Amino acid sequence: MTAPDAARPIVREAAAFDAAALHRQLAAHQSASTARSLGQLASSFLPFLALCATMYGTLAVSYGLTLVLAVPAAGFLVRIFIIQHDCGHGAFFRSRAANTWVGRLCSIATLTPYANWRRQHAGHHANWNNLDHQASGSDIYSACLTTADYRRLRPVPRLLHRLLRHPAIALVVLPPLVFLLLYRVPFDTPAHWRRERRSVHATNLVLATLVVGLGLVAGFGAVALVQLPIMVLAAIAGVWLFSVQHRFEDAHWFTQGDWSATAAALRGTSYLRLPAILQWFTGNIGFHHVHHLNPRIPNYRLAACHAQNVDLQHVPTLSLRDALKASTYCLWDEAQQRMVRFGDCPRPAAAADATR
Repeated sequence: MTAPDAARPIVREAAAFDAAALHRQLAAHQSASTARSLGQLASSFLPFLALCATMYGTLAVSYGLTLVLAVPAAGFLVRIFIIQHDCGHGAFFRSRAANTWVGRLCSIATLTPYANWRRQHAGHHANWNNLDHQASGSDIYSACLTTADYRRLRPVPRLLHRLLRHPAIALVVLPPLVFLLLYRVPFDTPAHWRRERRSVHATNLVLATLVVGLGLVAGFGAVALVQLPIMVLAAIAGVWLFSVQHRFEDAHWFTQGDWSATAAALRGTSYLRLPAILQWFTGNIGFHHVHHLNPRIPNYRLAACHAQNVDLQHVPTLSLRDALKASTYCLWDEAQQRMVRFGDCPRPAAAADATR
């Protein structure tokens, strides 16, 4: 473990907080502003669509220029996903219907079936950083094995577990596959989630219609050359943003008997301190501890809420440099009560004996 950073706030125990008072303070920030929400929609969708149109125009000039423009376009797509995320929590508008329809609109841009994703994401919010009730299905980003559980795995499952969590696989290869392919089928959606399964098929139908329409106008090759780089970059950035705020060196994971929503928010999630421009593009999702304490706070109120509540400033804090290194911390060491890398986990005794 690295030496403590003098600039990093001291993490206080959850018991030191008056949880009821803290939640009352947060509740004052959870009301949505229609004007600000509409402003975010305009400042996210209009530049995104303009950049996409410009990228189609640059195909005849230089594909290198097209790829350069894909970077800010991907940034706006991440911002659109944050709006969808707020809608899924009922936080972006006061109207439930408005949240639903705007969330569905965003889902066409993000390729993410809204109703299905919303219900699965609610499961994450019910049990984050809980070793005994981890996310089901294919989500490897909201789960964490203890070092003891990892050592108990047989060689092939252990190798597969480690391979899937290698940063090159987990944060570069898998995210585009999730958004482009896995979200096209309700592969991990329970059969009785009928509305959520229908949302997958409805999203696919709308996307197919748009792709065919764009393909007939601009050419199917052009559609792939423009839209795929945007989606790939946005998927990588978005998945990294969400995963790094739960699995980092100072993150704390709990067993069911010790878990509480307040403790998990204050000790198991982070404040990701980003440069102002990145904070804007990522819709303040770096204030993840505030979001988990009260998911009904709109993204545009998270920063003010953090600044006005001193208790919220004593949480694990990551700089951009810290966050870029955090993806290597994949196991929870119960003895040391901290996250460790695979290389820090001793080999199983049987394997060690076999090499002697």
